[in-house]
Amino acid sequence: MVVVLAACAGGGDSVVAEDAGTTTTIGGAAANTTSSLPSPPAPTVTTTLVPAATTTTTISPFARPVWLGTRPLPLRPDEHGEVQPTPPVLVDRRLATPPDLPSPAGTAFEWSIEPVPTEVLARSSWVPECPVTVDELAYVTVSHMGFDGEYHTGELLINAAWAEEVVQVFETLHAAAFPIEQMRIIRAEEIDAPPTGDWNDTTSFVCRPAVGNTSWSQHAYGLAVDVNPFHNPYLKGDLVLPELASAYTDRANVRPGMIEAGDVVVTAFGEMGWAWGGNWNTLKDWMHFSASGG
Repeated sequence: MVVVLAACAGGGDSVVAEDAGTTTTIGGAAANTTSSLPSPPAPTVTTTLVPAATTTTTISPFARPVWLGTRPLPLRPDEHGEVQPTPPVLVDRRLATPPDLPSPAGTAFEWSIEPVPTEVLARSSWVPECPVTVDELAYVTVSHMGFDGEYHTGELLINAAWAEEVVQVFETLHAAAFPIEQMRIIRAEEIDAPPTGDWNDTTSFVCRPAVGNTSWSQHAYGLAVDVNPFHNPYLKGDLVLPELASAYTDRANVRPGMIEAGDVVVTAFGEMGWAWGGNWNTLKDWMHFSASGG
C-alpha cells in the first residue's frame, strides 16, 4: 500500500492510500454526506362513528288535546254554539284528569265538607245577586277514579243541606270505579265565555239561569249535579250541549263515563231522592240530577 500525503485546497494535508489500484484519500475538506432514509409510514387514523342518540317520546293514550277549550264555535241565533261533528279523539273520550287539586293519599275514598273558604268563593260564580247566600253552600272535596285509571281529588260547591248525601253518592261511585274526567268549580267568567263545545266538568253550584229560560237553574241553588257532561249531553231538538258531543247522543253505543237507566249513578242519586234528566220526555239531560227533578 502506498500512502500519499496530498495538499488540500483548505490548507490541510490529505492522506491517500493506494493498494492494488485502490486509492483512499483521508482528511482534506469536510465531507458532504447525504443520507436518504426511508420516510416513516403515515400514521393511521381510526374514526369510530357513534350513532346519534335516539329519543323516544311516548304519548299517553289519555293525553288531553292541546286545543281543548281554545276554539270558540260560531254562534247560533239562540247564542249557543253551532252543533258540530264530534272530533275523532273525543268520540270515545277517555282523557286524563287535570291536576287541579292534590291527589289523594291512596286508593281509599277521601272526602271533606266545610264552609266555603274565601279563596274558593273568589274563584266561583257566586255574587250577592245569586238566589242563595254563601252560608247556604258547602265546599266539598271527594276522591274519584279518572279515565286514566288513577285516583284524583275533585271539588264541588253544593247546597249545604245536601252535602253529606252527595258525598255518599260519590263514595258509591268511587267503590264502583265509575270514571269522572274532572270535578272543579266553575268561574263566573266561564258562564258567558264563547262556547267551545268540549267542556266536561262534573259540577254543582253555578249561578246561572236554566237553559233556554230566564228563571234560576237548580244549579244556582246548589241543588243539582251534572256528571261527565260530554259523555252525557243535553239534547233538545237540534241543540246539543256541549256542542261537540253529538257522538254521545247515541245512547245505544255505551262507552265508559256514560250514565244509563238503572246504573250505579242513577241508583245512587235516586236513593237520596234526586231525579235524573235522562228520564225526561220533552228533552234529555243525561248529565243532570236534581233535588226538584227539574
